[in-house]
Amino acid sequence: MTTAAVALEKRDLTKIKAWLPKYGVYLAIVLLVLYNVFFTPYFLTWSNLRIQLIQVAPVVIVALGMALVIGTEGIDLSVGSVMALAAALIPLYLGYGVGAAILVSLLAGVVVGLINGVLVARVGLQPIVATLALFVGGRGLAVVISEGKLKDVRNPDLIQLGSGDLLGIPILVWIAAALVLVVAFLVRRTVFGRRLLAIGGNRPATELAGLPVKRVLITVYVLCAVLASIAGLLSVARIQSSDASAVGLLIELSAITAVVVGGTPLTGGRVRVLGTVAGALLMQLVVATMIKHNLQPSTTEMVQAAIILIAVYAARERKSR
Repeated sequence: MTTAAVALEKRDLTKIKAWLPKYGVYLAIVLLVLYNVFFTPYFLTWSNLRIQLIQVAPVVIVALGMALVIGTEGIDLSVGSVMALAAALIPLYLGYGVGAAILVSLLAGVVVGLINGVLVARVGLQPIVATLALFVGGRGLAVVISEGKLKDVRNPDLIQLGSGDLLGIPILVWIAAALVLVVAFLVRRTVFGRRLLAIGGNRPATELAGLPVKRVLITVYVLCAVLASIAGLLSVARIQSSDASAVGLLIELSAITAVVVGGTPLTGGRVRVLGTVAGALLMQLVVATMIKHNLQPSTTEMVQAAIILIAVYAARERKSR
């Protein structure tokens, strides 16, 4: 092999390595969809696609908030507990109307986000430590509020959000899609989004430049918690019951996975909104495929772990260049 051929091969390999972190998740979705089309019965039926979209919507909503936090080089482990808090509060305030119940749930998210943000931005705690406290305490509070009981939800207006359709598409999916657009606009087209990415890229430099780093960080954690609250109340609307011990359980891991697989680096400075959505869809398809083919849950977990490792390795390779 000539020197020119070797150089050309190395250049092609470099291009592939640069391409995979950006677009690998989309290729994986295409390949997995093609596999299911040929080998999974009834995969392309609307009823199956509807189920997949409904199941992935709450993960997408939570992952959007997680992507914002990770973009600042942070992490939020409390999102599942925020969902549980929202779920616990909904039945308590439905007697005052569905609007009041939703407002109280969102306010709970604001309060949790403020606590997380203040602990990270002003107290100076590491994000994983600050949010770990509410990861444990938040769900405990939710269980106390609900008295440890599963409570049925029969409000038709709230149920409509979780099970109703608009133009043949679940309202839950419309809400998730709208939030994707809002977050994408926030990141790409606003001063806030540019500051968020700047903080994740080089926080000391942004502080020296006089940017309102603490205010931006607090706002990011509030947004993350509010999105988790929305996911929590929509989960209650979908299953028509509130179980604080189960709603949002371990969803923080699913959200982090979606963000990382979607190409957002854990080192901050970049947020891939569409990639995050694709990451959530990919992991949902992986789980659904495993279930359809009667594979053990342990196998599914190992496959998910392998995907995460590949995504993190690809991101590291890209950063090293």
